[in-house]
Amino acid sequence: MKRLLLFAMMCVCMSFVFAQKKGDKVVKVTSSEIRWWGYKVVKTVPTSHSGTVKLKSGKFTFDKTVLVDGEFVIDMKSIMAGDVSSQDEDMVKLTNDLKSTNFFEVKKFPLAKFHLTKIIPLANSEFNSTVYGDITIKGVRKTITFPANVYITQFTVVIESAKFSLNRRDFKVFYQSSLKDYFIKNEMDIQFRISTEKLDNENRTPVKKK
Repeated sequence: MKRLLLFAMMCVCMSFVFAQKKGDKVVKVTSSEIRWWGYKVVKTVPTSHSGTVKLKSGKFTFDKTVLVDGEFVIDMKSIMAGDVSSQDEDMVKLTNDLKSTNFFEVKKFPLAKFHLTKIIPLANSEFNSTVYGDITIKGVRKTITFPANVYITQFTVVIESAKFSLNRRDFKVFYQSSLKDYFIKNEMDIQFRISTEKLDNENRTPVKKK
């Protein structure tokens, strides 16, 4: 019995060591920007809204020098309509509406998550890669893909996505009982850029360390 117990303990210890070894390098995201767009059924500039939401945390995991995956947590309480410095009454009202039970219900679901699972290189395209992953909003998880420019140099990662669409109804983001919802398009667009280093806003490349 003692030998059996000792063998079991050794197996547990070995499993833990191998689990720790699988991802031997974790690199945190230090620079990020996430923008969103929403549209009314008649899609024109005056009937479109846009804004920002902030990344709470993000990290990439490497096995040696190979990128394994990425984990990103989005602070839904930070979602905002219009410019960050805007005090426009309509934008303030829309921001409050987005945070309410009408849309993202941020008190109950303060965080959204994206798990990057793989990156497939693209040739002869505007964007050099297709990104695959699982996104969770309001407790609903969906697998998504989108084009992006991805640059990986050793443990430095820069990802600049194309503007891509999510169906808000897939995540229960809609007025529960209101005719207003019929005037809003189901597609909402997202675009982001994230980096493990601070980015230069003009050319979107990592800032050189002095």
